Amino acid sequence: MIRKVLVIRFSSIGDMVLTSPVLRCLKRQWGVELHYLTKSAFRSVMEANPYVDQLHTIDKDVKEIIPALRAARFDLVVDLHRNLRSAKVRRALARPSVAFPKLNLEKWLLVRFGLQRLPGVHIVDRYMSPLRKLGLAYDGAGLDYFIPPGEELDPFSMIEAARKPYIAFAIGAAHGTKRLPAAQLEAVCRGIAQPVLLLGGPGDRETGELVARNAGVHVYNLCGVLSLHQSASVIRQAEVVISHDTGLMHIAAAFRKPIVSVWGNTVPGFGMSPFYPDGMDLNTTMEVLGLSCRPCSKIGYERCPKGHFRCMTEQDVVDIAQKAQFPGLTGPLGS
Repeated sequence: MIRKVLVIRFSSIGDMVLTSPVLRCLKRQWGVELHYLTKSAFRSVMEANPYVDQLHTIDKDVKEIIPALRAARFDLVVDLHRNLRSAKVRRALARPSVAFPKLNLEKWLLVRFGLQRLPGVHIVDRYMSPLRKLGLAYDGAGLDYFIPPGEELDPFSMIEAARKPYIAFAIGAAHGTKRLPAAQLEAVCRGIAQPVLLLGGPGDRETGELVARNAGVHVYNLCGVLSLHQSASVIRQAEVVISHDTGLMHIAAAFRKPIVSVWGNTVPGFGMSPFYPDGMDLNTTMEVLGLSCRPCSKIGYERCPKGHFRCMTEQDVVDIAQKAQFPGLTGPLGS
């Protein structure tokens, strides 16, 4: 009988949020003692998740944590990262284990040769697939994200603005080819009538200042001043979220927010589009179709390898702004 389970996902924010249905289903259906292994830098993503009984973290090498994991004597190890590091953990523990289908070959064929061999299955379904064979069923309830009470934020305590519904715009991303250039960000914000709160990390602070200064008094830069949970709180209270392909996009989906998702070098076909509960689709995808060079990477680059960056510079910024207008929204944005 499976009583104690270790789930492995080392990074990053969005990928970890996408594992949340597995955690919920394991806890609710099997009642297991649930442990989660990740990098120390991403501990906060899971620290408030009520389905996780114990978090284990590493800084550099899995050797740091192997003795403690061995002592736990897990009944099952669920590898949702499937790389050399996670394989090392599985071998060291020598416990029953399962791993999800990563489809690296299929993704490589799409990036390198434009050959579409991916099955059109969302990564949440792929995370669940090895556990379905053991009798675990996906419950249809979408993603989870939990904010510690002390991290909930009143956005209007940080900006000089009247309290009114606003749009959250996640302008950051880990790689430059996933981000709209500043000129396009400004154009989107100028086309929006409602207040716009810009979210991102410290590396996005300068861009956020430029956009807020040039786009209008209704745009407020919160990049680099909020924790992850505080940014999630701003998203939770927003009417609509505009986001690049990044972790905050998946957090927005966890809060069932209407999303305008803006895609650069990556594509929704990789299986990581916003994931909602069964029967709900509040995502509007914005992408430049017909580019033979796209996707150029399954992750991203700091600069466009071709030098033209058409996947972002040719985005229809007017349409993005229009899709984000929220009065009277009843379904997918713009419908």
